[in-house]
Amino acid sequence: MLPLAERLRPKTLNEYIGQKHLVGEGAILRQMIENGNLSSFILWGPPGVGKTTLARIIAHQLECPFYTLSAVTSGVKEVREVIDKAKRHAAMNSGLFGSRESGFGNRESGVGRAILFIDEIHRFSKSQQDSLLGAVEDGTITLIGATTENPSFEVITPLLSRCQVYVLKSLEKDDLLELLKRAITEDEYIRSLDIELRETESILRYSGGDARKLLNIIELVTNSGVKVIDNATVTKQLQQNPVAYDKDGELHYDIISAFIKSIRGSDPDAALYWLARMVAAGEDPKFIARRLVISASEDIGLANPNAMLVANACFDTLQKIGWPEGRIPLAMATVYLATSQKSNSAYLAINQALELVEKTGNLPVPLHLRNAPTKLMDELGYGDGYQYAHDFPNHFVKQQFMPDLLQDTKLWHAQGSPQEQKMADWMKFLWEDKK
Repeated sequence: MLPLAERLRPKTLNEYIGQKHLVGEGAILRQMIENGNLSSFILWGPPGVGKTTLARIIAHQLECPFYTLSAVTSGVKEVREVIDKAKRHAAMNSGLFGSRESGFGNRESGVGRAILFIDEIHRFSKSQQDSLLGAVEDGTITLIGATTENPSFEVITPLLSRCQVYVLKSLEKDDLLELLKRAITEDEYIRSLDIELRETESILRYSGGDARKLLNIIELVTNSGVKVIDNATVTKQLQQNPVAYDKDGELHYDIISAFIKSIRGSDPDAALYWLARMVAAGEDPKFIARRLVISASEDIGLANPNAMLVANACFDTLQKIGWPEGRIPLAMATVYLATSQKSNSAYLAINQALELVEKTGNLPVPLHLRNAPTKLMDELGYGDGYQYAHDFPNHFVKQQFMPDLLQDTKLWHAQGSPQEQKMADWMKFLWEDKK
């Protein structure tokens, strides 16, 4: 018998649960599908939110040839084989199916074009991703990639520029409850067991927004012979079977959260423990290194700017020496960040600046700060009155740099570290008699 997650896999958009911002009425992916105007895209989101299912539904609804590859097991050879198949299909059908109604042969609309779905596309090497470019560019295939990692880090720029990126979210409580109800009432096998569902809190908590994990939990519990599902039953079954549901999601999201929060909380021992948990579980070392770089800028920040250098050096060293030695620079950077003084002043400042931009819109640049590359701009006064800071003592001269409406606005505020206090004192010395 097929696993429950496979038995309940939706076959149409109307059966699909969640991601209303992409496939709800009037949403962008639904419009693309209904119009038959499908372009290549990448689905980015956590495990178990419907990336693979959505790709299959699209191929089925558009009646397209559908090829699937896993970046874990496939290479350039397999990619080229799929592209060759897609070219043969296009050649065979170009003269036979020329109308839009047939679903084939319309290159401009994308209808009928072969779809290549690549799961975990972030694991493809540069050369493997390069092998896709020509076929995506000339329309031989429509690429749908799926990834749990930020595509801007893992997908090469030429391929990323040819694809839209759509972000999928963890399923919300109502989505999970709908899926739970469907499993209990619509699956023939579970319905035959006459299960009584009394409580759902534990199932929802353990599933963590992951549809596959939720269905795996239901399958585990119902296969144990229980007739009543409540919080205590679910907790007991999961404790007795700790690897029976998708541990990768828990390791990937819960433990990395504990790791970063331990660094932020200046606890090197806890940070090393969570690092060891990830290393022992086979987490991607580059994922950990990226999080260290983020922590260095967000949590340590200007209190110790060297933290960014250490985190970046860790990332570079990791790529040079590989594994398992890479665990050592990861540990060094972890301890360094955890024991550093902390400041999130830059993080708060850029967030405040973005809010200000959204609120005030496109305020004009003061004339004296504008560039004057043409004679007309020069005649209009662009750049007039600008004073070159290096011509003055301390390489500083008081002048206006903010837009007129924001002249007295302060965005960055120093926090308590000595490093930031020195910076704040220097700014005060330069600007103290500004008014």
